[in-house]
Parts: sequence; structure tokens; C-alpha cells
Amino acid sequence: MMHIDFFGLWEQLHNPNFKPTEFGRFKYESGEAAFTLTTKQWVEATNAIGIISKAGNNGGTYAHSDIAFEFASWISPEFKLYIITDYQRLKKDESERLSIGWDVKESYLK
Repeated sequence: MMHIDFFGLWEQLHNPNFKPTEFGRFKYESGEAAFTLTTKQWVEATNAIGIISKAGNNGGTYAHSDIAFEFASWISPEFKLYIITDYQRLKKDESERLSIGWDVKESYLK
């Protein structure tokens, strides 16, 4: 399951207290047809920090922007295409700036 892999990798990169053994268990179980995993189960078992869930009137599920983008791109192919297109545009702009040797800081310092 792609999201399990993404969550596990994100946590390994950003969370020194992440429990990879529990992640491995979830990853193995995710191949089963009856597999379900709540945010609460994920956080409690793995000590995850990238996604949280709060109950009550002002509750909800909140995630780091990396994880939110992963969800949004999974839900909406259109959104994913916008991300890809914008990333390519930004890299092209960056490449063009670097190729002519122009730098915003340098232009103000001269």
C-alpha cells in the first residue's frame, strides 16, 4: 500500500522517535484484504508525528504539508498534475536564472 510506505519513509526521515518495527508490522498487514488502520492506531503504535487526529468540537485530522500533498495527489489526479507542472516550471525558471549567472542578492548589491 503506497500510503503506508510514504508515511513510514516520511517518519523515518523526520522523526528520531519513530518505531520502525511497528511500521513493518503495519506494512505487512496492509497486504490483507481486511486491513484497516486509523490515525490513532498509527500514531500510538509508531510514535508518528506527521499526522495527528483530535476528537471533539474543534477536532479533526491534521497532517504535515508533505503528507497532505500525498493525500491530495492520490485523491485528485488533476491536483497531482498541477503539482508536477508547477514543479517543472519552477525547476525551469531556476535553471534559466542559474545559466545566466543572475542572482537576486547580487543584483541589489551592485
